[in-house]
Amino acid sequence: MHEHTTCKTASVDEWHAFHAANPDIEAIDAFVIDSCGNTAGKRLPASDAAKLYAEGLQFSASCFVADCRGLGHDAGGLGKSDGDPDGVARPLPGTLCRAPWTREPTAQVVCHMVDFAEGKDLWFDPRVILGDVVAQCRGAGLHPVVACELEFYLIDPHRGSDGRIVPAALPGRPSARRAANLSLEAVEEASEFLRRVNEAALAQGLPVCGAVAEYGIGQYEVNLRHVADPLLAADHAVLLKRLVKGVARAMGMEATFMAKPFMSQPGSGLHVHVSLVDEAGRNRFGAAGGEALLRQGIAGMQALLYDSFALFAPNFNSQRRYLGLFVPTSRDWASNNRSVAFRIPPGRGEACRIEHRVAGADASPHLTVAAILAALLHGTRHRLEATAPLEGVASTGGDPDFPGDLIVALDRLAGSRALAEYLPARFLQVYAESKRGEYLEFIEELFPREYDFYV
Repeated sequence: MHEHTTCKTASVDEWHAFHAANPDIEAIDAFVIDSCGNTAGKRLPASDAAKLYAEGLQFSASCFVADCRGLGHDAGGLGKSDGDPDGVARPLPGTLCRAPWTREPTAQVVCHMVDFAEGKDLWFDPRVILGDVVAQCRGAGLHPVVACELEFYLIDPHRGSDGRIVPAALPGRPSARRAANLSLEAVEEASEFLRRVNEAALAQGLPVCGAVAEYGIGQYEVNLRHVADPLLAADHAVLLKRLVKGVARAMGMEATFMAKPFMSQPGSGLHVHVSLVDEAGRNRFGAAGGEALLRQGIAGMQALLYDSFALFAPNFNSQRRYLGLFVPTSRDWASNNRSVAFRIPPGRGEACRIEHRVAGADASPHLTVAAILAALLHGTRHRLEATAPLEGVASTGGDPDFPGDLIVALDRLAGSRALAEYLPARFLQVYAESKRGEYLEFIEELFPREYDFYV
């Protein structure tokens, strides 16, 4: 296992320069990114920002392994058995920017957290885990280029009479009533929201490159440009989710990245595009002899897919997404075919890449990308051979090994020796323990439908 070096910490000079250019800033949100892909931290008055940069910010280190609500389950003895110690969050260089959707002028900065006593990065920080996998890839001569696509729904902040969520009413328009896949009219109806998203992304330096109306009623997808730093690509995905939710809230709506918010509508995915380049930045998949390398990468993804599945589908609702159309439930791959897990989009040469279509929009981008790159490395290191590309449409539920149960998937993740060659085995076990705790608390209360079935 590669030993990760300590992340760099931003200088206080970065804050002084920023504040001089943005004197109206009243507060700063300082946060880390947890195992659910959520941000955890504190909002400080701008007057304390210099102290944040000079000394760091103390809060619970176990936040990295909390559940989707930010609550801990003492997974691996982190949070209760160890006395829930604080770590020290320190700002990362180049991540300070405005948060344009907030009610008062606010800045934000992404942090890494170090151990209070030794000043070392925490081994259970998802950014550290992804950074380790990237270092392993580069040590093997592999240089990944990554881009993320995220789907989401705009919903009304008020629940329906039955307690369920409903699509949002856009400014000047009633709530959507029909699917409008790829409809420019639907994009135009949401133009004020999408304009604000683009403006906020520009202010934050996020490489947003387009938006489309998706299959679901009130569902959209925002794309991010590819970058040669996979850690940055995962950061972009988390920051885009925070931005989309913030802009929606400022407009009287909510945005949800639930994997399956409506049973009658398509789920929302996190699709990851990945290619490999040489040291000069030339696409190796599209070069002479690149097809063999591409097939090895696909073979690695096939080999580690089910071991990694609990990272791609991390909760009870995540599993529901795999009941829908164009959501893979097998290890198949093909060119220009959205029914498979690993799609080769149209494009040759520098555009040649793999689209990994398995993860839900509720998955951690950092852990998702880490698992994908681990699989790429696994396939190339062992020179694995991919199956023949699928002809036709992938069948739903056709693979008996598909881990279509959360607990089964978590057990498989925790016990995976192959995945533990690249991601720390103790983290896989802690993650599985935390998600089991979340699930057990989730099912503590009866579902209304149980009365219809069992009374």
